Amino acid sequence: MTTNPYAPPIAAVADIGADTQAPVYFPISTGKLLVMSFGTLGFYQYYWFYRNWTAHKQRTGEDIYPFWRTVFGVIFCYPLLRRIGEAAAGHGLEARGLGWWAAAWIIPSLLWRLPDPYWLVTYLSIFALLPVQQLVNQLNARVAPGHDANRRLKDWNWLAVFPGLPVFALAVWGTFFPEG
Repeated sequence: MTTNPYAPPIAAVADIGADTQAPVYFPISTGKLLVMSFGTLGFYQYYWFYRNWTAHKQRTGEDIYPFWRTVFGVIFCYPLLRRIGEAAAGHGLEARGLGWWAAAWIIPSLLWRLPDPYWLVTYLSIFALLPVQQLVNQLNARVAPGHDANRRLKDWNWLAVFPGLPVFALAVWGTFFPEG
């Protein structure tokens, strides 16, 4: 019996990278998260929440709306951090104090209406997300060792940071050295 030279192969063809897993939550270095947060006047923190809620929804299939959980971030901060902690604990990582980190993000976030110069405490909220992101990075490294760690500022990041950092610097300058 002769074989057809034009027939498709019958051997299984493996997809390159098919066995690699995606990161569990939003991968970003803590340094980039810090720069992006200050450079976007704090708005990047909400993007961080959105990306993490979206990753959670994709991974679990839970019927949630990441946009609305981001808009009401003050309400949904702790539930997100709790889910991150549960995922980390499920992979053998120690996740402690996430309730305190949630409170440390929520309280300064609510203080943006304080008079000069006290409104600046709002920017301290990013420091509560940094330990959480370190936990996320450890979790992602354990689950998906070859994933893109998102350490470098890309073009669109520069576009967001370029106007934001000078505005932040001028706001701080104007707060402490008012003309007069």
